[in-house]
Amino acid sequence: MDLSALILADSRFPGGGHVHSGGLEEVVSRKLVDSVRDLPGFLSGRLRTAGFLAAVFAAASAHAAVDGGNWSLLDSELDARTPSLAQREASRAQGRGTARAGRIAWPSPVLEALLAETPRPHHSIVLGALVGVAGGSPHDAAMAAAYLSVSGPASAAVRLLGLDPFAVNAVVARLDLASVCAEAAAVAGDDPASLPSPGSPALDLFAEAHARHHQEEVRLFAS
Repeated sequence: MDLSALILADSRFPGGGHVHSGGLEEVVSRKLVDSVRDLPGFLSGRLRTAGFLAAVFAAASAHAAVDGGNWSLLDSELDARTPSLAQREASRAQGRGTARAGRIAWPSPVLEALLAETPRPHHSIVLGALVGVAGGSPHDAAMAAAYLSVSGPASAAVRLLGLDPFAVNAVVARLDLASVCAEAAAVAGDDPASLPSPGSPALDLFAEAHARHHQEEVRLFAS
């Protein structure tokens, strides 16, 4: 895995990911997840839906950073595959933070072109572009995006429920990230309009509910 992808997947990277739970806070508030035994189902489902979608577009963006691509088209295609407004806003907030930090770490005319076309890019778009700019492969970008899709909720589970971090990380280690990333990297060069479109209506509904509750009461996470 390329160093840039490792840095971007690190929870210490100042991209703002630490304020997002990937839907877990809403799920916990509904008592649908309350112990380590509940995590594999939630994380596996998230990996195969939202995580796979993020991995696909991160891989496509890494490909576009090297071979050229239409950033606004990539961004709009991901937007169309994200029906929840709350999820779109969370993705763009993370994208903005990642772009700000990435501009300093990996300055590049490719990144400037992306931000000129899409001033508020989705997170996986800018993540993939940064990996590509730094010399990483579409597979590296997919791995970073897929890992972030489950590591964020896993970390949130520790904070929200006081779970054993060793047990939680063991759940993450057993997830099948390899096949998700291989599938995502295999379509990196395809027409953006034909890229996969996995859906998760439950995550969409939880995201919208969390956004409403976040306005009514103090929540630990923004999403």
